[in-house]
Amino acid sequence: MPLHVPPAPAPALRSVLTALGSPTAVREARTPSLRSAQHPAIPDLPLPLHVLDHVTPEGVSATRLAGWRFLIRCGDRAVAAAETRLTADGWAFSHFFEGPYVTSTERALRQAESVTQPYQPRLLSVPGLYMLTLWLHGDCTSDGTSGHPAATDLLVPLAPAPPGIAAHLPHRVADLLPVLTHRVTPAAPPLLGSPA
Repeated sequence: MPLHVPPAPAPALRSVLTALGSPTAVREARTPSLRSAQHPAIPDLPLPLHVLDHVTPEGVSATRLAGWRFLIRCGDRAVAAAETRLTADGWAFSHFFEGPYVTSTERALRQAESVTQPYQPRLLSVPGLYMLTLWLHGDCTSDGTSGHPAATDLLVPLAPAPPGIAAHLPHRVADLLPVLTHRVTPAAPPLLGSPA
């Protein structure tokens, strides 16, 4: 398998296992499929979740690690996800959720397994576009917590993707960042006296 999944921090995994073992945490979660699961819920495929804070006109991006996301598998499929975040006391469970990004992430990971070049899978959120991508990072030796998208890395937009950006179609960072730059950069206000 060409995907080199980085190990999640042990406290992050423990916090998810503790939440899964807590009837209160599971019952209060807005995840009907997790509450009604017939098989044991197992955290799987931990992915570091990075946020793309801004893209400059030159295409240079700044990212930051926002947490770790675990797919929650019941039987042979992912039914939900759990997210952890870094607090002053270390890694802590944040929340469970379900929806299209869970199945889309699972699908994108399956697609990425067929790529011949080895990659480290990560998630990259672009809040300005309400967009989440599977980020296939070329540095497989990284611990997954740092680094910026390299020009040759791949971004696979997850469904639902923003209008005009095809979901599940891999793009080189060098090709997709200019599109994101154009969309995220706010338009200049019209000049006084010019038609709006």
